[in-house]
Amino acid sequence: MTVFFQLAVTSALALAVCAGAVRYFRTVRASRPPVGVFDGRDIFVMMGFVLALPYVYLALPGAVLPVVLALVFAGGLSVGYQPVIGNGRLRWALIAALIAAVLGAHLAFGDTSAPYWIANSCVVGLVVVSATNLNVQGGMRLRNVAWFLLALTLYDAFFAWVVPLTEELSEAVQGYPFAPAAGLRIGDDLGAVVGMGDLLAYALFTTTALKAYGKAGLRTGLVLVLLFGVVAPVAAVQVVATVTGHVPAVMPAQVFFGPAAFIGHLFLRRRGPERRMAEIVFGRERLGTPGRRPAARTAQAPAAG
Repeated sequence: MTVFFQLAVTSALALAVCAGAVRYFRTVRASRPPVGVFDGRDIFVMMGFVLALPYVYLALPGAVLPVVLALVFAGGLSVGYQPVIGNGRLRWALIAALIAAVLGAHLAFGDTSAPYWIANSCVVGLVVVSATNLNVQGGMRLRNVAWFLLALTLYDAFFAWVVPLTEELSEAVQGYPFAPAAGLRIGDDLGAVVGMGDLLAYALFTTTALKAYGKAGLRTGLVLVLLFGVVAPVAAVQVVATVTGHVPAVMPAQVFFGPAAFIGHLFLRRRGPERRMAEIVFGRERLGTPGRRPAARTAQAPAAG
């Protein structure tokens, strides 16, 4: 029962953020136009940020950490959904309501309750959707995402199995609201949680694959997310528990998804060059063969990748 619950919850969360990111990409244009293209230096900077962030969280006093996370969530929502809700007062009122819902559910029911995890998952999912599109519409391409996820594979493996930083961070946020994760807990026996970083990886790959190669890229991305982002990590936990008699404290999903995503990128690359943002018609995104230039409507679109 626990395995099926984990598969169901993890699948639902992964598909939800991918669907939300794709929907946003097809219908909303990011408010800040891209000013260039991503390259190896940008990936290096992103990895540096990823490396530093857990240490920053762990260095904060316990009571300060949820405040910082709440501010990060609120800022991400405000920037990401400005094109959707142009009225600043209304946007901030809705953001405040979301933040209050998470805090209220935590205070009323506790950090292991279903209401808290549902509210927190909604906020985390919305942040992932907006962050994905700020990067994808800001020039991030599929090859950038593939290399980033490959680097993230090494990072997650090292800090899960060599230096237990991932486990320490998980313990640091326990008992506090605004966990950087989505999931669902029902009672003491049923629980499934997916890290915010993993959800962002799934949404980034799926959305950049759609941008680059249309329907073929979207299908490839969704299949890889389900097989290697959902099924493989859950199955690995069960295999390790059966063989060793102990359930592993951490099973980093990127160890499975990162290499699979990189191979998926190599597979899709055989279809030809990636489409750029200038080839996308916003509001009715073309899903045909990459390389076909749309009509003159896209002449004013940004030229970033």
